[in-house]
Amino acid sequence: MKRLLLAALVVWFATTTSEVVLAAQGAVDSARFTRIDEVIHADIKDRKLPGAVVVVGQGDAVHYRKVYGNRALVPTVEPMTMDTVFDMASLTKVVATTSAVMMLVEDGRIRLSDPVAQFIPEFAKYGKNRVTIRHLLTHMSGLRPDVDLADPWVGHDAAIALANEEVLMAPPGQRFVYSDIGFFLLADIVSRVSGQKFETFVAEQLFKPLGMTDTGFLPAPELRERIAPTEVCTPYGWPCAGPDAQMLRGTVHDPTARRMGGVAGHAGLFSTANDMVRFARMLLRGGELDGVRVMSPLTVARMTSPSTPEGEANVRGLGWDMDSSFSSNRGELLPLGSFGHTGFTGTSIWVDPTTKAFVIFLSSRLHPEGKGDVTPLRARVATIAASAFTALDTSTVVASRQTFASQTPAVAPPAYTPVLNGIDVLRASGFAALKGMRVGLLTNHTGRTRDGAATIDVMADAPGVTLAALFSPEHGIRGLLDANVPSTKDDKTGLVIHSLYGDTRRPTEEMLKGLDAIVIDLQDVGARFY
Repeated sequence: MKRLLLAALVVWFATTTSEVVLAAQGAVDSARFTRIDEVIHADIKDRKLPGAVVVVGQGDAVHYRKVYGNRALVPTVEPMTMDTVFDMASLTKVVATTSAVMMLVEDGRIRLSDPVAQFIPEFAKYGKNRVTIRHLLTHMSGLRPDVDLADPWVGHDAAIALANEEVLMAPPGQRFVYSDIGFFLLADIVSRVSGQKFETFVAEQLFKPLGMTDTGFLPAPELRERIAPTEVCTPYGWPCAGPDAQMLRGTVHDPTARRMGGVAGHAGLFSTANDMVRFARMLLRGGELDGVRVMSPLTVARMTSPSTPEGEANVRGLGWDMDSSFSSNRGELLPLGSFGHTGFTGTSIWVDPTTKAFVIFLSSRLHPEGKGDVTPLRARVATIAASAFTALDTSTVVASRQTFASQTPAVAPPAYTPVLNGIDVLRASGFAALKGMRVGLLTNHTGRTRDGAATIDVMADAPGVTLAALFSPEHGIRGLLDANVPSTKDDKTGLVIHSLYGDTRRPTEEMLKGLDAIVIDLQDVGARFY
């Protein structure tokens, strides 16, 4: 495989003869599209991607459709074609899962306010009973980004069981956390409510009616030669390196979806640029395409309207991204009110109902070594594409200008202030949040104030607070152990140190007895690699 990768570098710079389609010439400044060529060719030369397909359209018209570079570099070079099938990664969330959920919503079989536990009763444990369908669709559930991949679990049911055991990072509706867990739960709910396998439901209710003939999960063997490969991976491992690694081609790249059998609500979908054009046109036409209606106009409008709480900096629709830390692929010119999504493998779609414009960018940026990056490129392509739309009426331009104004902060950002650790903030407040409480403390040797005092000592001396128990993570409270950590006693305070890396990995009821709150101070989390 190393020889193949080295051989690929020789041909990386060679781009193929591009397939170009230009239409409705009077509606756009076609000369602007040459800038798309320039930025993509530059990134191919810099080995940020092997190739791409770009489609720019407006309503039912396609203004620009072009292929660049190669879809595969190893074991042999294969030119990019318009019918190349891509691993869509997280575009699965909006194209398949969100659409399926909203189809059941408009049928009255699911309500956005329904608790997830209404459909998956085991999910209710550890305070997750208040998480709703809307929370999952907007990434406001409090679930973390993904389940653990360190343990060798495999199977759809195993993933759902792990999700049921999750403890929320924040109360539902309080904090935006982009979560794959939420979306594979949604796909499971679609299956339970519809009585069909998820992949069957979306194929029969969505893809086939829309004529999206190359879109679906678990692509058939006859599509293999058209599929853009990603990178060399082990069957279930993550990161990808290891024994039995093979180039993924027709097998989903996302490791959780791979372990779930290739069908999941957050990843696993494969599709082409032409099929994505049909999907974008359906959205712009309010749920109908070529005389076939798959959703009502109000369903599409609800799905693509801001749905996160007022004041939340990350503005999301139901499933769809609108204005968040993930929406760089909108570019600089398409206004707020437009919507889209990206995929980890290098895919992107953005749709603007104001101008009726859509921009589709598909690549397999991970091929062949997993090191490509198209995040800045997707933004540049969207910006250039938007600048080419010249035949816009005055009311459209005014509406766009108003949405840009809504994105401008009304006040200047606050002046810089030093970042303080949580224990310093707590101490500065006089421990007001913990007054009168019996407190447990989960910490280790990294728990220190700015002046070097141990968090254990500071908490033990906190006025009006009773430090009643200590909890130890992996490697022990002093960070010195490499095996299971035993429960012991703290010499200075005399408190029992309950191990959370021994016979149990979760506090028992007995450990929590008599406690009003748990304080966690593990300052090396995310900063150390074990």
